[in-house]
Amino acid sequence: RLEGGGEEASTVTSNSNVSSQPNNPLSRKLNKILETRLDNDKEMLEALKALSVFFTENSLRTRRNLRGDIERRSLTINEDFARIFQEVKEELESVHEDVQDMSTCCEEMTSRLKAAKEKTQDLIVKTNKLQGENRVKQIHEDVKILLRTNQQTAGLEIMEQMAVLQETSYEQLYRWAQNECRGLTQETCDISPVLTQAMEALQDRPVLYKYTLDEFGTARRCAVVRGFIDALTRGGPGGTPRPIEMHSHDPLRYVGDMLAWLHQATASEKEHLEALLKQVTLQDLEDNMQEVVGHITEGVCRPLKVRIEQVIVAEPGAVLLYKLSNLLKFYHHTISSIIGTSVASLLMTIEEMHLLSKKMFFNSLSLHASRLMDKVELPPADLGPTASITQTLSLLREVLTSHDSSVVPLDARQADFAQVLSCILDPLLQLCTVSASNLGTADMASYMVNSLYVMKTTLALFEFTDKRLEMLEFQIEAHLDTLINEQASYVLTRAGLSYIYNCVQQHSTEQIYLQEPNIEKLVCRAYAEVYSALNNPNNGYKDPETLLPRTPQQVQTLLS
Repeated sequence: RLEGGGEEASTVTSNSNVSSQPNNPLSRKLNKILETRLDNDKEMLEALKALSVFFTENSLRTRRNLRGDIERRSLTINEDFARIFQEVKEELESVHEDVQDMSTCCEEMTSRLKAAKEKTQDLIVKTNKLQGENRVKQIHEDVKILLRTNQQTAGLEIMEQMAVLQETSYEQLYRWAQNECRGLTQETCDISPVLTQAMEALQDRPVLYKYTLDEFGTARRCAVVRGFIDALTRGGPGGTPRPIEMHSHDPLRYVGDMLAWLHQATASEKEHLEALLKQVTLQDLEDNMQEVVGHITEGVCRPLKVRIEQVIVAEPGAVLLYKLSNLLKFYHHTISSIIGTSVASLLMTIEEMHLLSKKMFFNSLSLHASRLMDKVELPPADLGPTASITQTLSLLREVLTSHDSSVVPLDARQADFAQVLSCILDPLLQLCTVSASNLGTADMASYMVNSLYVMKTTLALFEFTDKRLEMLEFQIEAHLDTLINEQASYVLTRAGLSYIYNCVQQHSTEQIYLQEPNIEKLVCRAYAEVYSALNNPNNGYKDPETLLPRTPQQVQTLLS
């Protein structure tokens, strides 16, 4: 490929020889090139091989641009190398970051292991101390056998030493358990097995045992109060669930969320206490647990009472007050199953709020009844129920619906039902009587039947209303009898049969024939007038023969 270049070199050499200039720099360079042994110069061979890759055309232009082409190719190769090296650098940096993270993780694990080792060391020490205390007890029991032998002096000395060691051990154990209980102020309470064993050991010293329980109750009380306030104002972690105060515009949900939180907290504290005392074998253990749980939940009574009182005193309405009363009664029953029947401040507070809401509910019903009696409406023209009766029955329907859907125990619901019906139905019946006092007998009976029937259909949808339904049914039947009598009397009077009816009522069944002929004529004349009136088309009676099937002649024949 360099043959053309060789010819040019020969020409240049011949020219230089012709010109006879041996010191010419160009001549020296050409001679050096011609004298070069390419077989021994590996770098030159590699360079020529690399040059042959891209130098494919041997022309004047390509030879002139050869240097620039070589530099551009070198630049391209360097750029590729720099790019690849940058990728390698990035990979190395990523590996370095991973190694750094691994180093940090290892350091963190080392710190955790060190902390766990320290805690375990303390656990081992406390466990050894408990084992030592059990050993002291065993020695103390064995010494009693020694006292029965001739070695009484040695036995007494050993027993005295063991007693001193035992008291010292109890004192140290009490201080440790007290310190552990003071640290249980977080929302999550983890009871260590060593603390459980410590409580088991301290039950032999009732005073120290009680002081430790008091310390536990005080610590957990602070945690519950703080958790309750946080639930009211801050909500859960990350804002879920939302703060309870956000629902203060909805009284039923507001009170329900507070009581639900307290129910869950009470159950959790009972579980924590059971975990703490699971190895204690005292007879009055259940009473102790109820007392401690009552003390723990005592701190939330004041904020709970203030908030529920604000809701109740705001008078949200009779129906809502009744729902709040049932809700408080339900949670009182539910929480009492956890705390027990002991007198706990939380149960007393809930019961007090229940009685207050119940009192406000019945006051609202009484106020509604008094307003009805202050402004008595006259019956409408169709003698149907008035608007006051309809509104009051709608209120009763809402109250009874919430009563049926409440989760209060059955016996408690039945006890309140009679009082609710008395507060609403009795004034309603009185209102109907006063409203119909200026009506006629027939209109009054119609109005009362319509009003009582609406009350009956309302009560028939709910339980515990059998007695009231029987009473309403009896009153409806009585007014229907009155209405029937009035209508019959009206028809007889308009038909002219009233006198005859009275005579028939006074007639004795023992007398078959009429004794006086004048009476016979009078009856026939009256019957004839009635018969002619019924058959007169102007009077508008339809099918008069069905009313008086016999003619006056037939009646006269029968009476003669």
